[in-house]
Amino acid sequence: MLSDDELRVTIRRIIDAMPQFVVVLAPDGAALYANQAVLEYTGLAMEEAQGESFRSLVFHPEDVERVKEERSRALQHGLPFELEQRARRRDGAYRWFLVRYKPEIDEHGQVLRWYASGTDIHGHKLAEERAHNENLALREEIDRTSMFEEIVGSSAVLRRALAQVSKVARTDSTVLILGETGTGKELIARAIHRRSHRAARAFIRVNCSAIPTSLIASEFFGHEKGAFTGAIQRRLGRFEAANGGTVFLDEVGDLPVDTQIALLRVLQEREIERVGSNQAISVDVRVLAATNRDLEAAVAAGAFRQDLFYRLNVFPIHVPALRERADDVSLLVGYLIERYGEKAGKKFRQIDRKTLDLFQSYDWPGNVRELQNVVERAVILCDGDTFSVDETWLRHGPRPVSLAAFPAAGTLAQRGRELVQQEREMIEAALAATRGRISGPSGAAARLGIPRQTLDSKIKALQIDKYRFKAS
Repeated sequence: MLSDDELRVTIRRIIDAMPQFVVVLAPDGAALYANQAVLEYTGLAMEEAQGESFRSLVFHPEDVERVKEERSRALQHGLPFELEQRARRRDGAYRWFLVRYKPEIDEHGQVLRWYASGTDIHGHKLAEERAHNENLALREEIDRTSMFEEIVGSSAVLRRALAQVSKVARTDSTVLILGETGTGKELIARAIHRRSHRAARAFIRVNCSAIPTSLIASEFFGHEKGAFTGAIQRRLGRFEAANGGTVFLDEVGDLPVDTQIALLRVLQEREIERVGSNQAISVDVRVLAATNRDLEAAVAAGAFRQDLFYRLNVFPIHVPALRERADDVSLLVGYLIERYGEKAGKKFRQIDRKTLDLFQSYDWPGNVRELQNVVERAVILCDGDTFSVDETWLRHGPRPVSLAAFPAAGTLAQRGRELVQQEREMIEAALAATRGRISGPSGAAARLGIPRQTLDSKIKALQIDKYRFKAS
């Protein structure tokens, strides 16, 4: 028969041998004892684990504050309860635990002590958070009107691009999608994702030119609470939200240089750091990028990092301009008429011959997006069962330069420098005309027909002093 002291020692040894975390608490919740599993995980000595400071040493500050009132009320009621909290490991990393509290009650109904046991639920919480983010991304995708549900066409140049999609989709290689504005680069990215082993996971699209420069890092990589003014809570970035899936970086050529460096690290190390944190977080994402800019020319001009270009350009796919696939115009027109006619409650039996000839002879500088807009407007305005358009709707101007039409490699850098110089001259002329004003209806961005954020990025990349125009 064991004495009381021997029994207590035996029970303590049993508790220390348990892999589950166990902490004994006073009636007010102060820690009296922590088993060996807790000490090994936290790296604390028993003296450090005892007393009121235990919670601030072990649990995440956000969680201590979040459950403070709930825990206090539960301790006063003297009934079993549980909380989900993040506990700090000895290396500084936090993991989620489900902590169950059970009281020991005396014969008068008073709490003698509490027994708290912790179960690791980190994997479950990450899966729950990932599902939440994927649901947000899905709702965002449903809400956002896409250009097409499908890629329509059968021309040889389009078939070549789609053959490349089929080959690269099965891999995890980074893809750089090149093409003019409105050619359907995002559709190609979505087709790659749908045919990959990541198809069941999130597809997160980021328009790099639409995010203010000051918020790009937070948007990409997330931020911790208090990282900057307005950061009232921790927020996951697009890369963390897409973990296990695909991130599509649209207009990647507009990224500022400092973000290019951070993106390079993600591609090399597969790690991110939230703004306001120095803790590396591993991410498993596939990166697809798209641009309508000549990145090789941007590299030659020093506006785009060469090492990042090489990382993105693992598998380039050129999306042909609509004028390069004239054979597809009639198919696209038929598809769009049916699509928008159904929305408008109209049925067209035929297409005016003059309209079809006009469509097939037009250069379509805005590519498929311009064709889409023209067809949608015509569907709204047309009466009767014959589809036709007013030829004055189609603007006639200089033919856009196709990426496929750029010079051979030997002269590409020279041509790139010429294009960059032309871009610089256009921006400086717009700044001079607006006395350095960038935003607003009379600003330089509006004159150039580009978003203000894009112009800011270009001014920074080209190292243009915008203030000298204000002085003039």
